[in-house]
Amino acid sequence: MVLVTGASSGIGRATALRLAKQGAHVIALGRDRAALEDAAGRTGGRAIVADVGVAADVDRAVAEAHDTYGRVDVLVNNAGFGIAGPFVMTEPEEAERLIRVNLLGAIQLTGALLPGMIERGRGHVVNVSSIAGHVGVPDEAVFAATKAGLIGFTESLRYELAGSGVGMTLVSPGVVKTAFFQRQGRPYHRSFPRPIRADRVARAIVRSIRKNHADVFVPGWMAFPAWLHGTWPTLYRRLAGRYGH
Repeated sequence: MVLVTGASSGIGRATALRLAKQGAHVIALGRDRAALEDAAGRTGGRAIVADVGVAADVDRAVAEAHDTYGRVDVLVNNAGFGIAGPFVMTEPEEAERLIRVNLLGAIQLTGALLPGMIERGRGHVVNVSSIAGHVGVPDEAVFAATKAGLIGFTESLRYELAGSGVGMTLVSPGVVKTAFFQRQGRPYHRSFPRPIRADRVARAIVRSIRKNHADVFVPGWMAFPAWLHGTWPTLYRRLAGRYGH
């Protein structure tokens, strides 16, 4: 049984459909009931309407999944959104909401489902981060911070889970062609990097679960700026300042 958050649209929906094609039983979790029910109909799975940014909703969703199926074998923490604009213009309430959805929701869900995986000696958790979490992005400071938090959370858990039979995967997409930018209030207009399709990320997620990959960048060349930033940050910042983020 696989639980996918943010399954109403974009990467989450594409991942739920891909997993179902591979024979997985899918729980699609999100806030848009109509979209979730459509996804559930296409996957033959179940829809759970819940907001991962609300702790009570997360607890209810976990209880519903356990009551219905008994266990969750794979968790895909994908739910997230962004806000655009200078940090000094960001309202504290917006920043808190972003942290709750993008980071705390994933931590809470993982904390609720991981003990069962460890007890059974098998399972997998996929955390969908972003290249922004590796290198930072102007006008998306809080979003980048939440994704950086997911990076550290995943890496730390990977050490803790060594030998447990439970896999941890970090997926870091670049720019993805979804409604993400419209929702954050700033459509994407740059010619490079070009946005990729959500299904491309979904394919990478499914493959990472099957092969137990630790780190996945989509597209693959995104690993280079992350490596350069980590290895030679001064050069990276000089290049970013010259050519833009």
